[in-house]
Amino acid sequence: MAGKTKKSEASSSSSRNSSRSSNHRGESVVVDYGKNKSSCGYCKSSARSSISHGLGTQSITINDYQDLLDRGWRRSGCFLYKPEMEKTCCPAYTIRLKAGDFVPSKEQLRVSRRMQRFLEGTLDCKRPVESVEDPNASKDTCSRTHLGVSSLAVKESSSNNNEEKDGEENIMRFLSDQVGNVVHAFSESGEFPDIQFPKASVKKVSQAKRKILVEGPEDLLYSTNIAFQIAATIKRSLPDQKDSNQGRLSRNITDENGPSPKLIAEKLESFLNQLAKTSGLSVRACNGHLNFYSAAKHASAYESFQTVSVSKGSAASSESKGCSLKNSSENTQVKRRRLEIHLKRSSFDSEEYALYRRYQMMVHNDTPDHVTESSYKRFLVDTPLIFVPPTGDGTVPPCGFGSFHQQYVIDGKLVAVGVIDILPRCLSSKYLFWDPDFAFLSPGKYSALQEINWVKENQAHCSTLQYYYLGYYIHSCSKMRYKAAYSPSELLCPLRYQWVPFAIAKPLLDRKPYVVLSDFSTLQDRESLLPHVSEDVMEVQHDDIGKEDTNDFLMYDDEGMMEPEYGSSDNEQHLASVDVEDGDVNNILIGLKGSRVKFKDLKFAFRLSERSYLEFQLRRYMRVVGEALAERMVYSLE
Repeated sequence: MAGKTKKSEASSSSSRNSSRSSNHRGESVVVDYGKNKSSCGYCKSSARSSISHGLGTQSITINDYQDLLDRGWRRSGCFLYKPEMEKTCCPAYTIRLKAGDFVPSKEQLRVSRRMQRFLEGTLDCKRPVESVEDPNASKDTCSRTHLGVSSLAVKESSSNNNEEKDGEENIMRFLSDQVGNVVHAFSESGEFPDIQFPKASVKKVSQAKRKILVEGPEDLLYSTNIAFQIAATIKRSLPDQKDSNQGRLSRNITDENGPSPKLIAEKLESFLNQLAKTSGLSVRACNGHLNFYSAAKHASAYESFQTVSVSKGSAASSESKGCSLKNSSENTQVKRRRLEIHLKRSSFDSEEYALYRRYQMMVHNDTPDHVTESSYKRFLVDTPLIFVPPTGDGTVPPCGFGSFHQQYVIDGKLVAVGVIDILPRCLSSKYLFWDPDFAFLSPGKYSALQEINWVKENQAHCSTLQYYYLGYYIHSCSKMRYKAAYSPSELLCPLRYQWVPFAIAKPLLDRKPYVVLSDFSTLQDRESLLPHVSEDVMEVQHDDIGKEDTNDFLMYDDEGMMEPEYGSSDNEQHLASVDVEDGDVNNILIGLKGSRVKFKDLKFAFRLSERSYLEFQLRRYMRVVGEALAERMVYSLE
């Protein structure tokens, strides 16, 4: 055995040197965790119907990870996973876009123009007030929260009826904008489909209706039926209304009949409840209506305040900007803003972590104990990718290859962070978190446009860098539909690992969730036979990258994730039932006690039963990573 080991070490050393040369430097070392079954965060199945294969990584070269992406793998921190497409309940297809072919949609152009207006100071915005969370908010049918009142805006009432009338109209317009901002924030986070919703319209409630609808010390002033309009719009947008409560929509806004105005109104109110001060106007969700009340009976709204501001942040973020109306008496001098985008290698940054924590708790409703520093590092900071510095020879971009955080800074304030991997052929988008105060700027959509543009710009430094990878696409999940709006996109065939245009894949996936897409790739020459995917349809499907989708999901990169417990669940009974690929596993490089030994030189050191089981594991491993990668990466037994 010693002679065999020495001989194998010599041959493997030569193999490693060759691998280092072709992979820039280093070696990929993986631990096979095997198959895992868990509950699904997409279809919300109670059964353990989500099936994936997992690999732990000690290190991985950028070339090897690029090739793994092109076989349907993704990473979360140092953990790699791949859905077992033919078996899992919600097949997840890798989706990419060739940056040079990207054609922005009308909505995407609007996002760019909105950001430009904001930076130029022409987008109407005002500083929001501080806010205080109320963890003990009522869960009753008519729950209540308060809208903060800017102390600078509280003024003595005017005896001029025209002035009061104008003030109330300003209040209604402002409240309408605030409700619209909340709808937009839920659309950004994936709680609502990112479709074109009607504009919220808050109306004054007549004195007669106030007496009928309200008893007690408060006075009902304004109301909106936006929740009914949202429910109707969602129903019209669904391709199959009967599936509306089966994973396509958040269960928080649906009942047995589909989208529920009552639940939608409560959802809107709950968001305000987390953000607003307990003073001034209050808001209640009552049977689908969103009602606004004064704190004192018979108090005029104009007496209560002249300008109200709802903060989407905490007291610590009161310096940030949120959309609001401007008082006509205010100085309307334009203030320009400066946007800076910084690309830095993945590392822990306390300011980034604070932003991530706020984003997870406010947008995804995570509890503080679920947003720990250790979980953040494990999810978004830790990386197995071996950094490759720039070479200046046209093969590596100026930033190098590896894992990065792309910071978006406005006037010195960190407002968003994109977590990305830059690889030989692509920029792979992993996650985005952002300041909820800036939801009105569609940070997910805007960052995706910037990442696409980055790929286009850096092709001059690295000609192989051509693609933008958006993670996984699940056709049955409305929170994923936005990805196909970056057109013309391609999906990866789950069997032959060929790329197929989304225009071809869509009608196939409309019929069933798992399709061997390459069987239909010849249709590319007959695209006229396929239903046209119009821009309007794409916009109806559009959501935001948060790019993701969403934190109750398990093990999916752009929806927030918690690592599942993979283990050696395979036993002898399982061994007999699993169909694995017939491949030559003899050349797989085994990592054992610091050595690198090919399996053919090691296998006879094991007893027959142990050798048979290890050979089964290696065949299964070769099936999921492919023969080339199986022989190139180190399969660790340590």
